Amino acid sequence: MRIQMTTPLVEMDGDEMTRILWQRIKDTLILPWVDLKTEYYDLGLPHRDETEDQVTVDAARAVARLGVGVKCATITPNAQRVEEYHLHKMWKSPNGTLRAMLDGTVFRAPIVVEGIRRVIPAWEKPISIARHAYGDVYKAAEMAVPGPGEAKLVFTGTDGQTLEAPVHTFAGPGVLSAQHNTDASIESFARSCFAYALDKKQDLWFSTKDTIAKIYDGRFKAVFEAVYEKEYKRAFEEAGISYFYTLIDDAVSRVIRSHGGFVWALKNYDGDVMSDMIAAAYGSLSMMTSVLVSPDGKFEYEAAHGTVTRHYYRHLKGEKTSTNPIATIFAWTGALRKRGEMDGIADLVSFADRLENATLTAVREGDMTGDLAAMKEGERVPALTSDEFLAAVARRMEEKE
Repeated sequence: MRIQMTTPLVEMDGDEMTRILWQRIKDTLILPWVDLKTEYYDLGLPHRDETEDQVTVDAARAVARLGVGVKCATITPNAQRVEEYHLHKMWKSPNGTLRAMLDGTVFRAPIVVEGIRRVIPAWEKPISIARHAYGDVYKAAEMAVPGPGEAKLVFTGTDGQTLEAPVHTFAGPGVLSAQHNTDASIESFARSCFAYALDKKQDLWFSTKDTIAKIYDGRFKAVFEAVYEKEYKRAFEEAGISYFYTLIDDAVSRVIRSHGGFVWALKNYDGDVMSDMIAAAYGSLSMMTSVLVSPDGKFEYEAAHGTVTRHYYRHLKGEKTSTNPIATIFAWTGALRKRGEMDGIADLVSFADRLENATLTAVREGDMTGDLAAMKEGERVPALTSDEFLAAVARRMEEKE
């Protein structure tokens, strides 16, 4: 008998190869064991264009209403994608929209498997990334400057007060970008990071570039320090863990030399880049979990990688691909586990654990896609196609029944 759910998950479909794998994961690894209930939103680029991106807004509201969502990888279009998909405009990142509306923090951690060679051997323990999920370049206003002129940053308060700062005197064409953030969002980010580190009993590192962005990054540094001193210092000391701030360039060198086992908090763009670096160094971009946690306890799980465009084009030609589906599997297991915890369905929590264990057991026993086969220690194994790998995981699920 399949496990029964009481509250739906918010299911957000995506693009290209990950969209193909999304359905195959459901068909092969979830639906045989779970009577899956979801509220479905198609965040594939064509449908986002058809709805003028209203579907993304609706999906974010659904996560806020139902509490748990799971999202497939999606395309953030550039000029080439606008032409390829015949879009009405260059729509913003759906992840950015979800993060802004839910006002959460993204926590990412590598999926570590015995026998997969790490690029940095010293990393004996996982490094978790805490990524701010609001503002910066993802909510920036941009402008192409047509010719000579003066650019200013202007703020007009509701009380009529005006603040101005010179930006640049252009001698010819160029570009402008204005970023913003809010104290409220930075404070939520800080509290989420401190709470997460306490839960994991791990040190928290935080890094920005406040020596250059003295006001912008300086505000992040000051808010973190104030929240720590007022709300978390004693709890950190009692737990035997520490909070550490340093410049991001210094942090990168420290991280490379470290043994892992800590939480690294980063601003929005820095977290985007460094989470990919961490994932690749542990073995593969497809070996990283990602969950957006809002201040009021809403959860949105996703894979921390792109839509695997190169494999998708090969798929369209009828070729078999060896795309690693593990991060997408873990997005589903994370969402199902949290749904089970929130609804008091122990069988659903146990199923998520079983599926993750079956997935990692398959890799440990030599069944893996090409990215991991290339990183395997010891004797070489043949690379499985995506479908072959999913079948290998399914066999192990059946053996455990």
